[in-house]
Amino acid sequence: MPGAKAKYSFPPIVTADAHLLILGTLPGEESLRLQQYYGHPRNHFWPLIAAIFGEAVPSDYSARIALLKRHGCALWDVLESAERIGSSDAAIRNATVNPFAAFLADYPNIRTIAFNGQKARDLFHRHVVKPGHVPEQVCTMIDLPSSSPLYTKSLEEKLGIWRAKLAESLAAQKRRAK
Repeated sequence: MPGAKAKYSFPPIVTADAHLLILGTLPGEESLRLQQYYGHPRNHFWPLIAAIFGEAVPSDYSARIALLKRHGCALWDVLESAERIGSSDAAIRNATVNPFAAFLADYPNIRTIAFNGQKARDLFHRHVVKPGHVPEQVCTMIDLPSSSPLYTKSLEEKLGIWRAKLAESLAAQKRRAK
C-alpha cells in the first residue's frame, strides 16, 4: 500500500489474576499519538468498561488502566504490527500477529477472550485459532460490537450488548474467586 507506514501495538495491560482478555485490532492514529489504548475521545471503550463495572469513567489514563486491572481484565491487540493509512481496520495490510500462545501460557487464568469488533475476531480466528495456537484454558470467546464511534450503534445500544455478552464470564469469575 503506497504511503502506508508500519504501526505497532502497545504492550499488553495484564495482571497475574486477569481472567478476561479484551482484544482490539491495532491502535488508531490518536491512540498512537497519545500512547494510550482507546485514546480517541469519541471512542466508547472506556465509557463501556466503566459502566459495566458500575464506576465513573476515569479521566486519567492510569486510573483507566487501574479500573481494568481491579476487575481482572487484560487488554491487548490481535496485531503486533501492520501497515495502515489512517485508523480504519479496513486499511490494514501486511499484518503480524502478537504471540498469543506464549502470552496465554504466561497468564493461565485467562479463560475468556472478548473481541472488540469483527475485524479483531476475524484476524484472531484466521491467525491464531485455525493454526491451533489457543490453549485449552480459553473456554469462551465473545464477539462484541466495536467501541469505535464509526460503528453505527449508539453507546447505549453497545452497552446493552457488551453487558449481556460479558455477564456470564464476569459472573463465573466471581464464583471462582469465592
